[in-house]
Amino acid sequence: MKREVLVCDHQSRVAVPPAWLVGMEQAGVAAADQIVNRFLIDPQAPLAELECVEVALVDDSESDRVHREFMGIEGATDVITFEHGEIVIGVEVAKRQAGEYDEPELRELLRYLVHGLLHLAGHEDEAEADRAVMEAAQEALVAELWPRLSDPS
Repeated sequence: MKREVLVCDHQSRVAVPPAWLVGMEQAGVAAADQIVNRFLIDPQAPLAELECVEVALVDDSESDRVHREFMGIEGATDVITFEHGEIVIGVEVAKRQAGEYDEPELRELLRYLVHGLLHLAGHEDEAEADRAVMEAAQEALVAELWPRLSDPS
């Protein structure tokens, strides 16, 4: 199946270069394919059938609104995933976390994209054991994809 990942910047608080959007789209397609082939938890999970995943980059205000409206939790968050194939990424959260962990901002955005795709593949992160499995898959994919995203030549 040919899969598409569309990444759109819906905020103006953090500069996101157009090349980052293109790179994330390409990395997202590669990540989705790898996840379906290697890390699919449930064959009925949405990612197995989705032809298009839409990713919205939002600011803290919008992240907080979506978090409250759909999850009943106050505050901006890193990533929220909807089963119909939409991933909402908090860009300001990514910027703060990247600074805290001394990571490039684009790598942190990639991590959130992979995290959202793993949720679409049936991964959960509420229980500690599930979170450990999800994080292992996430970090393996980020390590695999980052060299291509950070140096597209």
